[in-house]
Amino acid sequence: MKDSNKLNITRREMIVGTAAVLTVTLTSGTIEKVADVAGKPEPTLVQHDVTFSVNGKRVELMLDTRATLLDTLREHLNLTGTKKGCDHGQCGACTVLVNGLRINSCLSLALQHEGDDITTIEGLGTPDRLHPMQAAFIKYDGYQCGYCTPGQICSAVSVLKEIKAGIPSHVTLDLNTQPVISNMEFRERMSGNICRCGAYSNIAEAFAEVAGNS
Repeated sequence: MKDSNKLNITRREMIVGTAAVLTVTLTSGTIEKVADVAGKPEPTLVQHDVTFSVNGKRVELMLDTRATLLDTLREHLNLTGTKKGCDHGQCGACTVLVNGLRINSCLSLALQHEGDDITTIEGLGTPDRLHPMQAAFIKYDGYQCGYCTPGQICSAVSVLKEIKAGIPSHVTLDLNTQPVISNMEFRERMSGNICRCGAYSNIAEAFAEVAGNS
C-alpha cells in the first residue's frame, strides 16, 4: 500500500510535469540549432561569365553559377514576359525557345547556354507586328488571366516546328511516316503547359488556324 501511494499523481500534476519536460527539450534543441547556424561559414559566391543571344541581341553577363535561365531573363535582362509558375518544370509557364526548341527555363542553368540563341515571348512579335500565334490567341481568346499565355504561345510555335520536322509524339500512330497536324497531336504535345483557367479549347482553335495557314 505504501508503494501505491507514490503513483498517486493528480491529472493537473501530470500535465504540468509533461509541459515542463517538453519546454526543456524544445529549448535545448532550438539553442543547438541556432548555434549550428551561427557557426557555419558564409557560402562563397561563385560567378562565371556567359554569352548568348536573346531575341536577336548578343548578351554578356557575369552570373552566379546557380542562376537559372528563367531568373536570368527576368531579373538580369528585365524580360518579365516569361513567367515563373511552379518553378519545378511542371506547369510550362516559363517555356522559351532555345535554338528553336522549347524548354522549361526554370530547369536550365543560364551557364548551360553559352552561344545559344534564346527567344522569349518578347522576341516573337511586337504589339505593332504580332507573331501569327500571338494574333490567333487574341482572336480566339486563348487566355483568361493570361499568366500562362507566354509559355503557351512559345510552346505552340515550337509544336508546329516539331511536327513539320517529323518528330513523333506519344499519340503518333505510325513512327515511320510524317506526323500529321491534328487536334490530338497538339493536345498531347501541349500537355506540359497548364492553363488553370481552362482556356484549352480556345488555345486549340488558335493553333489550328495558324497550322492551317502555315
